[in-house]
Amino acid sequence: MPAPRSRAAELFGARVREARVALGMSQETIAHLADMHVTNYGRVERGEANSELHTIVRLATALNVDPAELLAGLYGGDMLPDREHAFSVADFVAAQKAAEKSGEKPARPKTR
Repeated sequence: MPAPRSRAAELFGARVREARVALGMSQETIAHLADMHVTNYGRVERGEANSELHTIVRLATALNVDPAELLAGLYGGDMLPDREHAFSVADFVAAQKAAEKSGEKPARPKTR
């Protein structure tokens, strides 16, 4: 079985599963209500999927929960897969200010 894509995907999937189980519904039923294939729905619950916004809204609607409940707290570097740069704007601004104080040339964000 593949590993979860990220800590965020793992927690999101657990919340989706918890909501489904609380309703006493099967994966097949919720997948049908969310207009998804049951295989893809299972991947969401296992944290193997990187769900699009539309999918998150469809799932929340099928589960009768606010999408915010499924996404609450899923931010920060520890939620993301390993990346070269996983910084917030606050991290970037703090690094810019530190560089300016030390007389170094401030770093510029890399564009893709």
